[in-house]
Amino acid sequence: MTVKPTTNSNAVSEHMPVTVITTCYGRNRHLYNLLSSLANGSVQPDEVIIVNDDADPKRLADFALNIVKIPTSAGLVDSTNHQTLEHQTLEKSDKTEFDIGHNRNIGAARASHDTLIFLDVDCIVAPSFIEQLSTKLNQYPNALLMGQPRYLTRPLSNEESLALQKGALTNDYLNHLSVYNPYRDNFDAKQSISTEVAPTAIKKTNDYGAFWSLCFAIKREKFEQIGGFDTQYTGYGAEDTDFAFTARQLDIDFYLTADLIYHQQHAVYRPPLNHLESIIVNANRFYQKWQCWPMGGWLEQFCKMGLIDWTNEQSNSITLLRQPSSKEIELAYYPDAAYV
Repeated sequence: MTVKPTTNSNAVSEHMPVTVITTCYGRNRHLYNLLSSLANGSVQPDEVIIVNDDADPKRLADFALNIVKIPTSAGLVDSTNHQTLEHQTLEKSDKTEFDIGHNRNIGAARASHDTLIFLDVDCIVAPSFIEQLSTKLNQYPNALLMGQPRYLTRPLSNEESLALQKGALTNDYLNHLSVYNPYRDNFDAKQSISTEVAPTAIKKTNDYGAFWSLCFAIKREKFEQIGGFDTQYTGYGAEDTDFAFTARQLDIDFYLTADLIYHQQHAVYRPPLNHLESIIVNANRFYQKWQCWPMGGWLEQFCKMGLIDWTNEQSNSITLLRQPSSKEIELAYYPDAAYV
């Protein structure tokens, strides 16, 4: 379903031949903030694909964007032959959580353009993000590029969301409201500022484990060469590292860029006990493919809690020893944390 805007934007932005892909369920407040930021960029993506079942079409029409809304039940991209499978049967009983890899593959299969930018729904893009990241990808068309996250320390208020929709929430304001994740490789703040003579920064890295699918760009040909996201991963964890490791195996270069997104604050669990079972399933799947363990920090924490028996040296599959208690879940809940 294509959603046409019912209102005109205050300032007409140039369009770039880019497809932005996002997916969500039950996160529509975050979605509308993301769309507000895309509508007010220095350029607009020519197409925004939302793989989603519950967004209000009338609300989507408020944004001066070419929005294509696709249900999560649409056809998949088969990771073996890259064909769209309109009638592929999913064993939904085994996929009890939101299937982000599956949904991203759907979006990529329906994209009209060769430049694909994937954004998690809780992103807010800086005004120059689409222009700068797509320009870099055109310079390095055979590569995988990732943006620079900053993390909002609280949710936006209704007034701030309205200001964002009007294009009145500045980078300086959002920078003041956000922080870097100190456990990730971050650029200097000045490197995220573009000028007429100097673009935002970019650097090549061999650390494919640093890839995070929160905000990344890739050409369609390379996405299909990778095979899209492996849909054997379910729920949360490791599907993005698997994607990056496949890129490394195929000699696809990986670049970090200083192009900013702002991650919208929401409650988290430390460690992520709310995703315990899918993390175990996905860790086992990852080890079967790559002979190394992902998410080692979380697995170690689960082990210390007695939820699993695991060492980084083991080759046998992880099994769940017990479920966390309600008290353990309560203690792990951080409603005001900026990041996991």
